[in-house]
Amino acid sequence: MRVLRHRDFRLLFIGQSASQIGTQAVIVAMALYITRRTGSATDLSVILGAGSLPFVALIVFGGVWADRLPRHRVVIASDSTRALLHTALGVLILTGAPAIWLIALIEAASGVAEAFFQPAYVGLVPQTVPESEIQSAQALRGTLENASIVIGPLLATAVVLSLGAGEAFVFDGASFALGAVLLLPVRPRRRGRAGGFAPAGAVQSRAASGAGAAASFITDLRAGYREVRSRSWLWVTIIAYTAVTLCTVVPLMGLGPLAVRDAYGSVGLFGLLIAIYGAGSLVASLLATVLHPRRPLRLALALGALWPLIGLLVALGLPRVVLVAGALISGGAGALTGVWWETTLARHIPPGALSRVSAWDHMGSLALMPLGYAAVGPLAAGVGVRWVLGVGAALGMLSALGALIPRSARRLTADAGSGPPASGPAAPGVGAAPNSSRASAA
Repeated sequence: MRVLRHRDFRLLFIGQSASQIGTQAVIVAMALYITRRTGSATDLSVILGAGSLPFVALIVFGGVWADRLPRHRVVIASDSTRALLHTALGVLILTGAPAIWLIALIEAASGVAEAFFQPAYVGLVPQTVPESEIQSAQALRGTLENASIVIGPLLATAVVLSLGAGEAFVFDGASFALGAVLLLPVRPRRRGRAGGFAPAGAVQSRAASGAGAAASFITDLRAGYREVRSRSWLWVTIIAYTAVTLCTVVPLMGLGPLAVRDAYGSVGLFGLLIAIYGAGSLVASLLATVLHPRRPLRLALALGALWPLIGLLVALGLPRVVLVAGALISGGAGALTGVWWETTLARHIPPGALSRVSAWDHMGSLALMPLGYAAVGPLAAGVGVRWVLGVGAALGMLSALGALIPRSARRLTADAGSGPPASGPAAPGVGAAPNSSRASAA
């Protein structure tokens, strides 16, 4: 907890604590609300897909702007936008039953804001602490996110089942507003600049004209892509987790409430399992503050194969005590994977390119999510909810192990600049030295 002595990180941590709890609450609140209102996997999939599609489509552009503009201002704008959207949705639910298309439209707008938030947030965290404390900051950030997975679903389940979903969305809007306000006095430090990249927090002078701005933007976008392409451990992991997300996250969020209701007779159990998952994540994140493996990426990717376990156990309809154990294991594995992945990115990616690389990571890993949400409802109607959930979880485990195929993924060490060289040419002027989806999804 020593890292909290840094004022800027402390303000960021407190503000995001509130918004993360609100976000996790509203994810479960949405699932419970739609399940109780229509009981349709297709309706829930449409809404979730509407939020993910603009996020996937726009996040690489959000990454460019997060490397060009002051990252804390991008986060403030994103949080303010989501505060307005979810407060409005909460009021609509409280005053009536908004059409599914309207809920989907609001979630789509929220996905746009999220596309700019995620890469800016990933790049901002290392700017609020000294270099030597980046892993501690990432671990505490992981602790926050995983604590929110405990608190948010429990809060959402209690509020939705006793009062209604509208209150949960209003609370989420207020939490985003608090996060934005607390970031106003933050003054992130400069982490230097990588050759060929504009320093974070400053727009390049060549962007002064319209044509120059377009050329500059495309150049920066391509430079971020070259950073990804030049590292086999990075792009192979992105591809592997594209399959993990499609096979595991999409079925769990789109079908999980229905599978739990059918197998155990209580949709509220879904929220409880997500909270237990969060408890496992919280414990693991605290351990990550003191565990410093020599090869964190290798260990992170190995543990990632345990992340889909909870979906498999739900699909099998095993006793509740087994579900509890599985949720704890899944949460712990996901948390350690996320912390060590984010730390690896911060240490091995040039500071001026970190948000762009993070954006390519998110976009690549989540690229098939909208398609998955569109297909999961009809697929479940054809072969069964639990079949889709179980087979998807098994495929997700195998896909996660695929990230260990490159030798560089197994050999990369914790120190910046260590381990095997990049597998291809570095971006011009940049020394070659992985919603990151590992952390956000987990």
